[in-house]
Amino acid sequence: MLRHHQCLWWLLLLLGVIMGMIPYLEGVVINNKNQVIKTKTYMTPLFTLKPGSVVERFYYNTNFPKGRIAIKSFDVEVVDEAANPISLFQTYLHHWGILRYYQHKDTKDPNTNTPFTQLHKPNFIIASNNGVCQKHALPQFFGTGADSRKTSSFLPNPYGIEVGNEKEVPLGYEEKWVLNIHVIDTRGVEDRIGCIECKRYLYNVTKDGLGVTLEDDYIGGLRCCYDQTQCKVKEGYEGEERNLYVRYTIKWVDWDDNLVIPLKVYIFDVTDTWKLLIDSTGAHEGHNCLVEYNVGSCSSINKRGDQCNATKMVKLFSPTSGYIVYGMAHLHVGGLGSMLYGEDGRHLCSSSPIYGNGSEIGNEDGYVVGMSTCYPKPGSVKINNKEMLTLISKYDPTQNHTGVMGLFHIMVAQKLPNSLIHMETLKEFADDKTSM
Repeated sequence: MLRHHQCLWWLLLLLGVIMGMIPYLEGVVINNKNQVIKTKTYMTPLFTLKPGSVVERFYYNTNFPKGRIAIKSFDVEVVDEAANPISLFQTYLHHWGILRYYQHKDTKDPNTNTPFTQLHKPNFIIASNNGVCQKHALPQFFGTGADSRKTSSFLPNPYGIEVGNEKEVPLGYEEKWVLNIHVIDTRGVEDRIGCIECKRYLYNVTKDGLGVTLEDDYIGGLRCCYDQTQCKVKEGYEGEERNLYVRYTIKWVDWDDNLVIPLKVYIFDVTDTWKLLIDSTGAHEGHNCLVEYNVGSCSSINKRGDQCNATKMVKLFSPTSGYIVYGMAHLHVGGLGSMLYGEDGRHLCSSSPIYGNGSEIGNEDGYVVGMSTCYPKPGSVKINNKEMLTLISKYDPTQNHTGVMGLFHIMVAQKLPNSLIHMETLKEFADDKTSM
């Protein structure tokens, strides 16, 4: 009899533990199939740099895993012909982004100098992330810059970004990917920080990459350091040309409705000057993400950080309801941090720059070599549709900076796993062959 009661007690205890592991009724069905994280590393075609030169490329139809998959991470770095990483002191990865698009089967691939902003229907359809900026502005799924090496892009289990679903591809089109890279060679330049901030006087340009005349008050930014421009090099400095590549690594799992929870990808921009528009279809938001801005040093006369853009803020509506699974900001040199808040002032996510303090690769002194990330406990950080969010980006108020950014990436799940078992670490399978 005693043994019977002991068994019953242990059974009730075990049941209580299991029930405690299922805190949410909303979720997905647990499946006992074994899932494996797959890894593949690719190399872009080579590009050639000389001291002070700039290269921007759009690698259309870039190598990418086939089939219906869930992306777990995407990581990038610049390497030489021997596949050795390159120091930021020599070559600055200003930015990169991986973007999906649909290409009509009767259409040829664009050349590598064609910006994706020049892709138009019916030959091409940009299949961007879930928002929130205007068409062709910040449409990437993943993307950062010099901060790539120490910024985690991994999405925890059981989450992933669903791609490769043939049902979503318009009839007569193919799903493809383009990798955009923007690289500046700073060997021997007069002002290394000035070059990576694309200060106009160092590039001596009067028009942008599309041939549009620059405004007199445009002192620096992306419109000055486009492909094949040249930053000023010290007199007498001679450096050789060299061939480089961008190496990118993708992790993914095969898609399974029972094992993977899809994520929506949103990028907020602190420069977004959005307006509420009302037309025949009703009210909607007209976003205008400027992407970059300048920070002026706050003098004794102008002490407040918000008056010199050192502290910049924007309020915008949440585009969806769901749970934040991952968050990360993108800032440039001089950045102090970014914060995202809910309508009631609750803290949603913060991301701070990781500055290098040495001479070795990945720890370059004075550079932002990484950004901290948010991985909230499942279900602990929820946003509601049309909730007013506040994004704040902070830069050092004692310094002048041009062409800085204040972006904030969040990945949102609209349902939660129904068991902690579902969140176990998956096995990984690495393909050690690098594809060109």
